[in-house]
Amino acid sequence: MNRTSKQAAAGLAAAAMAAGAWLSAGPPAAAGARTAAAPGRVLWGAVTIAPGQEAAVEIAGVTGTAPGRGSTLTLTAPAGARVTGLPLEDSGYTGALAASGRTASYTATTTAAAPWQDRVFPFVLAVPEDARPGSVLKGCALRLTDARGAARAAGGCRVTVGLAEPTLTRPESGVPLDARPEIAGTAHPGAQITVLDGADTEVCSTTTGPDGRWSCTPGPPLAPGGHRIQAAAALNGVGAVSQQIAVTVGTAATPAG
Repeated sequence: MNRTSKQAAAGLAAAAMAAGAWLSAGPPAAAGARTAAAPGRVLWGAVTIAPGQEAAVEIAGVTGTAPGRGSTLTLTAPAGARVTGLPLEDSGYTGALAASGRTASYTATTTAAAPWQDRVFPFVLAVPEDARPGSVLKGCALRLTDARGAARAAGGCRVTVGLAEPTLTRPESGVPLDARPEIAGTAHPGAQITVLDGADTEVCSTTTGPDGRWSCTPGPPLAPGGHRIQAAAALNGVGAVSQQIAVTVGTAATPAG
């Protein structure tokens, strides 16, 4: 496993541990719930979203006998976030999105006996640009009600603010380089940047400035020939990696034929 893969695996493990701790502690109470959910009837979901971006959180967790036709699953967005979409494509449900983006819901129109079990229901959430990477947005609430409006299950979702992918702006791919080229790009201000070459070799590292720009120069010179370099960013326990670019140190090889 290369260094980037190890970092990704570590990030996933940390997220899983955090989600497990949250679930064991119990989800936040659903907004406006009139009755407590039955034991074991916990709605849940988790997602990591970079500042200024959006992603879908998939809600699941209904067990036992669930309400049928006319029942409604409602998500209340966490503080600072907005619900922007209901991407479920199924004629057995209708979606409703509040103009404010504070709430959204799916209502079952299907005649299926168990419309909410053994499947997930996606809600697209948008995180503000000024959200702090590594923070968890509070207040995401879930509620499942029957056709009469009585609460049948409740829960919450964990929304973690992630990190946007860093970019590599220099060097240019395909341009022959010297052994110690300047490597530069952009990332979230204050993020720690590590430039990787190939499997797991660290080329150079630095910290992103307040303007979102960073640059570093390899310590040991790069060996002649082809390389694939990538930037990895980390801040407050979350991380992201750039796309790899191909570079050549020394004279570019003459195409065969």
